[in-house]
Amino acid sequence: MRAMADKENCTRVTRLSKKRAAEAMAAPLQQQSKKRVVLGEITSGPNVGLSQISEQQKLKPRRAKRKVLKAVAEEGVTEKGKNEDRGIYIDAKSDDPQMCAAYVSEIYEYIRQMEQKRRPLPDYIEKVQKDLSANMRGILVDWLIEVAEEYALLPDTLYLAVSYIDRFLSTNVLTRQKLQLLGVSSMLIASKYEEISPRNVEEFCYITDNTYTKDEVVEMEADVLKSLKFELGSPTIKTFLRRFTQVSQEDYKTAKLQLEFLGYYLAELSLLDYSCLKFLPSLVAAAVIFLSRFTLQPNLHPWNKALQQYSGYKPSSLKQCVLIIHDLQLSRRGGALIAIREKYKQHKFKCVSTLSSPPEIPDSYFEDVIA
Repeated sequence: MRAMADKENCTRVTRLSKKRAAEAMAAPLQQQSKKRVVLGEITSGPNVGLSQISEQQKLKPRRAKRKVLKAVAEEGVTEKGKNEDRGIYIDAKSDDPQMCAAYVSEIYEYIRQMEQKRRPLPDYIEKVQKDLSANMRGILVDWLIEVAEEYALLPDTLYLAVSYIDRFLSTNVLTRQKLQLLGVSSMLIASKYEEISPRNVEEFCYITDNTYTKDEVVEMEADVLKSLKFELGSPTIKTFLRRFTQVSQEDYKTAKLQLEFLGYYLAELSLLDYSCLKFLPSLVAAAVIFLSRFTLQPNLHPWNKALQQYSGYKPSSLKQCVLIIHDLQLSRRGGALIAIREKYKQHKFKCVSTLSSPPEIPDSYFEDVIA
């Protein structure tokens, strides 16, 4: 018995010693892994180690970063006038991390460049297509709005789908029999890009009353992707409308939600009209804000210095686009396309499609001098 007890004690000691040895070996590794190195501080030499970088060197860039961020935040809040050209003031005030306050200006500079590169031909129906008309395109977009509403898709999905359609038709001749096939395939691609849980192919076949088979939709999907060169992240009207709406609401007295929904309604109306393709998405978004403010407060000038600063557009450059969307709002154009109007009659959208707008916009509102 005593021999067995001695054997068990020896086994425990051996295990304990192995455990301590393992912990001793792991300790320096754990201590080393907690150290962080600023990459800019490391030279190209192969023998530079962690111990050669002093604590003062590591803390220096952190202190500088804190100082810069603090200065940006304080200056943005207290000195509005100085920072309007950098887009700091309104964005820096937001507590929403998705507003990316620290680098929002750089983001919008980039997407303003991208909207120039990834835009459709403004006259592809005249120059490329032989069997399609502007009215057919409008009918397709109106139907896609119903599809997006039926499947509860994100607005971004709708805008991207329309963008894919126009970009595809700018380089590929299509017959009218395949136009709806192009629409559902583009919506399928856009939903895969934007939605957390995109709809499957069978559902898009079903929504066309099974006019097209699964294989046909997938084949068209592949053709669209190849035509777009897999460049799917194109800026849309909605991309710019988010920021312009936020700026517009800063000096607005009426209910902000009503202004927001009215902007969404007018922006979707612009998708119906082939004439709006000649305008950049950022310009259409600015025109939508202009007309939204005019609709709700027609006696006040709908544009101001902040909106001009953030959008980059003067009232005179918006005039042609504003007048087209105004005609759409008053059903002077596209009156037979009712999907959007019915959608925004709902109470959840504040019934903004029922709002009346003055039949004429004063010419003085399009003058470039803004107080």
